[in-house]
Amino acid sequence: MSGLKNSQPILAGAVAGIVGFSSSFTIVLAGLKAVGATDRQASSGLLTLCVVMGAISVVASFRTKMPIVIAWSTPGAALMVTAGAMHGGFPAALGACVVAGVLTVIAGVWRPLARGIAAIPPALASALLAGVLLPVCLAPAHSMVQEPWLTAPVVLVWVGFMRFARRWAVPASVVAAVLAVVIKRPSSGGGFHPSLPHLAFVLPKFDIHTIVSFGVPLFIVTMACQNIAGMAVLRSFGYSPPMRPLMVATGVASAAAAPFGAHAINMAALTAALVAGPDSDPEPERRWIAGATSGFLYILLGPLAAVAAALVVAAPAILVEAVAGLALLGALTGALAAAVHDHETRDAAVITLVVSVSGITAFGISAPFWGLVAGLAFYGTRSIGFRRTSASAPKSA
Repeated sequence: MSGLKNSQPILAGAVAGIVGFSSSFTIVLAGLKAVGATDRQASSGLLTLCVVMGAISVVASFRTKMPIVIAWSTPGAALMVTAGAMHGGFPAALGACVVAGVLTVIAGVWRPLARGIAAIPPALASALLAGVLLPVCLAPAHSMVQEPWLTAPVVLVWVGFMRFARRWAVPASVVAAVLAVVIKRPSSGGGFHPSLPHLAFVLPKFDIHTIVSFGVPLFIVTMACQNIAGMAVLRSFGYSPPMRPLMVATGVASAAAAPFGAHAINMAALTAALVAGPDSDPEPERRWIAGATSGFLYILLGPLAAVAAALVVAAPAILVEAVAGLALLGALTGALAAAVHDHETRDAAVITLVVSVSGITAFGISAPFWGLVAGLAFYGTRSIGFRRTSASAPKSA
């Protein structure tokens, strides 16, 4: 019995690592490819993300004795898919990622910036996230029309596991997609040819249009939907994580890892709940072992980046996006619910969502940035109107 108790946080951390990797690696690879990465560069990005965030998880969990889990920015990867090819190509996209990392460091050491991000109404941040996720979540429907014989088994497996074992629904759908690709070997993919992983260095290029249209939204969604949410998850289980050192560490790591294809590294939110709760270990002071185990497993999974990239190459692009869309449906559901929950901010949130998902580009800046601008502008004018009404109201005798 004592052996089972001692191994409980290790098992919880292993589950968190496996679920975290398998449920979203497809969206990371699809995002990197969408902004211009080659197969080798996308594989390098996934390898770098796994090793760096795993190492920070191990060190942070051990030093703080808290279940700290560091992850890649899933909303950021979805943002790359939505943004597509950028002005300046892949080097410019990586330059924007460097800037987003630097902004995270600044948010860690300069409180006004962190407060400014935290001051964005949660409904608008959720609407921005929903606008980024929605185009990706449409992929399963498109894939059912374009590749029905490959997509239908994946969707059926996902539905079945969502009904009986929700946590494993996305990993199971990934396995189903892999089996479909290996069995069918679609000619469009050129076959499955895994190779050894290796790093690919790309010199970042700093393009102002790409920084504003991609780097700033990447920073905002990563901070609002990952870092702040991750801190909230840990606090909900009674932990007080050191926000400033963690922001600095993840920001520096993001900026340093970007030239090797990594887009953003941040606090985990969903997988943090798997290691920080009582299911990880009844004793809160022992749950840090789960966080460290999760990080160690990510380091071990890093070398699988080349295999994962080879599978993505072998599969039709729409099938890869379909698996990513299935993985993000839960996040989309939560974002939509949070966006329209409060009637005071509902209109501004809907405006943010509509503009973010519109696909417009103005002055070289893409839709997510303008969506947040539009939502904040409407929210601000509503507040001004309220103050003017209050100021002009007749004084009572």
